[in-house]
Amino acid sequence: MLPPSGTPGTDLPVRSVLPALDAAMTAAGAAVLVAPPGTGKTTLVPLALAGRLPGRVLVAEPRRVAARAAARRMASLLGEPVGRSVGYSVRGDSRRSDATRVEVVTTGLLVRRLQADPELPGVSAVVLDECHERQLDTDLALAFTLDVRAALRPELELLAMSATAATDRLSGLMGGAPVVEATGSLHHVEPVWCPPSPPVAPPHGSSVDPRLLAAVADTVRRALAEGPGDVLVFLPGAAEIGRVAGLLSGVDADVRPLHGRLPADQQDAALAPGPRRRVVLSTDVAETSLTVPGVRNVVDAGLARVPRFDVARGMGALVTVRVSRASAVQRAGRAGREAPGRVYRLWSAAEHDRLPAAAEPEIALADLTGLALELAVWGAPDGAGLALPDAPPAAAFTVARSTLRQLGAVDDDGRVTPRGRALTAVGAHPRLARALLDGAAQVGRRRAAEVVALLSGDVAPRSDDLVAEWRALRGQSGGPAARWREEVARLTRAAPAAPDTGLPDDAAAGLLVGLAHPEWLARRRPGTERTYLLAAGTGAELAPGTALSGAGWLAVAAADRAPGRRDARVRAAVAMDEATALAAGAAAHTDGPEVTWRDGDVRAARVERLGAIVLTERPLPDPDPAAVTAALAEGLRRDGLTLLTWTPAARALRERLAAAHAGLGEPWPAVDDESLLAALADGAALSGARSRRDLARVDLVAALRGLLPWQLAGRLDELVPERVEVPTGSNVRVDYADPTVPTLSVRVQEVFGWAAAPVVAGRPLRLQLLSPASRVVATTADLAGFWVTGYPAVRSELRGRYPRHPWPEAPANAVPTRRAKPRGT
Repeated sequence: MLPPSGTPGTDLPVRSVLPALDAAMTAAGAAVLVAPPGTGKTTLVPLALAGRLPGRVLVAEPRRVAARAAARRMASLLGEPVGRSVGYSVRGDSRRSDATRVEVVTTGLLVRRLQADPELPGVSAVVLDECHERQLDTDLALAFTLDVRAALRPELELLAMSATAATDRLSGLMGGAPVVEATGSLHHVEPVWCPPSPPVAPPHGSSVDPRLLAAVADTVRRALAEGPGDVLVFLPGAAEIGRVAGLLSGVDADVRPLHGRLPADQQDAALAPGPRRRVVLSTDVAETSLTVPGVRNVVDAGLARVPRFDVARGMGALVTVRVSRASAVQRAGRAGREAPGRVYRLWSAAEHDRLPAAAEPEIALADLTGLALELAVWGAPDGAGLALPDAPPAAAFTVARSTLRQLGAVDDDGRVTPRGRALTAVGAHPRLARALLDGAAQVGRRRAAEVVALLSGDVAPRSDDLVAEWRALRGQSGGPAARWREEVARLTRAAPAAPDTGLPDDAAAGLLVGLAHPEWLARRRPGTERTYLLAAGTGAELAPGTALSGAGWLAVAAADRAPGRRDARVRAAVAMDEATALAAGAAAHTDGPEVTWRDGDVRAARVERLGAIVLTERPLPDPDPAAVTAALAEGLRRDGLTLLTWTPAARALRERLAAAHAGLGEPWPAVDDESLLAALADGAALSGARSRRDLARVDLVAALRGLLPWQLAGRLDELVPERVEVPTGSNVRVDYADPTVPTLSVRVQEVFGWAAAPVVAGRPLRLQLLSPASRVVATTADLAGFWVTGYPAVRSELRGRYPRHPWPEAPANAVPTRRAKPRGT
């Protein structure tokens, strides 16, 4: 199928390595192709494969706009319309036929097809483009296709294509697949460093300093003035594209936006050359795969928007970060595809060297609920046995599987349930799929699809009032509404049949949002207008001036928490009443007795709540004693063992027990804080206590002795005595402050006659030997050795200082004494 050499648009650098690639694929069945942007890998390689193989070639692109553009480009090289030899399929849009030999799909759609029929009948090869981007769907598509090759279809060829040279790991995942590199000869791109002056604030959360956007607009004007060709501008998101477009009003060029939320016709228009110069304002969708003809200048704001998932609060958001060096190189390359060009970077060369080498993979940052469900449907709930480039982070994956269990998508072992398969078939995030499937019967099939399409993120919201957005979209036909209607039509087909129930828009939208995010149902805090408590326990705040201000209840659809802020900021929500909130969050609605440790004491009440939101609370006069004991134990864990009264006797006994455990081991009980808390909670010591005051009256000596097994209780004084009798007959207290080294402080003369120190708590007692003035002269646990090696020096030093005290030469056989010799003797 590949047009002959000399055909316009086909003599690109990758063509020279096609024989080597063909040989590698024929020999190994899999290969890795490394080729920088502009070398023709996306358009020429699939056509070459289709010319050799009998079946269809599936090409997977990470973005819909790239999939459509690649299909159009390949079809144009063949002189055919899209849908004949080359077609595409993306969510909600497909142009293919029985004659299609090369089909370009999104990686998400490839995952859906693999789940539906892993054998991929009729497909001879799978080509994964832009593997270096490390999106979740790309990782899954790679792992699933490798699994299919190993278990079902060893003849299925797999080609992974990357724009970066770091392919050793990718080759290793593919069983040591050969690596073919197309170096190419892109035109020179001159870097122009133009950091804003004065410096602008770094990105924070989702915000971008307006001064940076003004600098971008100024730099675009500079690029238009300094050289020929169109200008491609990289910005982090649709909002920034809109602002910069406004700042470029009046320039002598067509200003065209390009981002993933645009309708297909507007995306296509941004890629098509026109009679005038163009300024294409794009997100990172134009970083790879896409060909933007006519571009000789790139203006790079140096920012990207990436997903971040707050595991502790269960909140996901898109945050603005500095671009990586690898991405900066990819972006710059767009200016050198047709002729020498320039890249205007809004940072300095020194800053460039400090940028991260590459972007983090999405699996390390994002909400993993969808990934966890895909793995469960595949039959590998924890990913074991799959060639995932990186294992899912443990904390985020645990949260994801917990969410799936709450949705009924997986069982306790993580295996997929029939409901989980139904959620997957919707082709949306599991939360949104749940809202569609469960909400259709309550609000009607069409309206459920409309609200879920609004929540899917394909339409950029203009306000935080989702109902107002919904009503506005229903009254529009073009622009964002067209994209929304496409998704509505798709979701309507996926939803169960159900008539409209006539529920008001606010109630219907609130119910659906609440079904998707029951933990984000929120009640306004008393005495405030804009602050709320979410059912998950997190605080949330509305933006000033919002129409939602003052609503008693909200169903929050989108929220994020900026670093350093206590409360989350509500980005999209629906005002609702309490009854609708309780219906949406029925699983978290409870009414029963609660005995807890709160505000420093036991609190017993009958509580009706929606998650963390307390609806009613009434005193509970006769709480369950076991629950009270558990609450007291929790109080001890939170506030510490200082709530108990530690008498000197109790402290001494605890120290002796600690020494016994350290020296003699089990079954002598451990009495560190954690072990003691557990023992007190399980024992009888707290059984009669009902409040903090009662804790102060607990008999700790009895409680500590109660920890001893009966066979050891009578041996405590024998093995770990409180006092030890020394040769003079004195009973000296043992210091157990350090449980690993019981210590006895005693005058040297009182241990004359001891050949060795006694054993205490399973080890020789350490002796702190004192002078007649009670000053420490030696410390030893080896008394026999001390008499031989240490004592002579002590005797030599002290007998002159204390002549009335005996200093025998053989202390191990001498008579001990507590007294000095009478004067004159």
